[in-house]
Amino acid sequence: MEMSTEIMKALGLAGAFAAVSVAAIGSSLGTGVGGTSAVGAWKKCYAQNKPAAFQLIIFAGAPLSQTIYGMILMFVINTKIEAGFAAYWPLYLAIGLIGGIALGSSSYYQGIAAAGACDSFAETGKGFTNDLIILGIIETVSIFVFAFAIVLLTMVK
Repeated sequence: MEMSTEIMKALGLAGAFAAVSVAAIGSSLGTGVGGTSAVGAWKKCYAQNKPAAFQLIIFAGAPLSQTIYGMILMFVINTKIEAGFAAYWPLYLAIGLIGGIALGSSSYYQGIAAAGACDSFAETGKGFTNDLIILGIIETVSIFVFAFAIVLLTMVK
């Protein structure tokens, strides 16, 4: 029994949605962990009559970028489906699910590192650049997954 084009489109769109939604789950977890730590670090600063470092917002917000990567993957997959390549739905579903998991995992661990950065920077007022470099290293994993997924998607012709 042959699968209809509408079912193939729906399965491909499920992959597109998985890319952004799974990445967003990781981003929400990562920003939640980083943000909670930032709030706690600010509390320590207030309790010690020290200025609350604004830079902690940068740490706490770092895991948001992976949702943007997932959104771009969603748009690319949607474009491929609309261009008549719905038959590649297994690829779209795999990229959406596995790519989304990789993006989300990176976001979550970036949030954990951001939590440590918040605590460290609020306590010492030092090491902002070093902390940001660590968050960038974790971000690189997402950039690689994103770039490789785009390369695979451009091979669909």
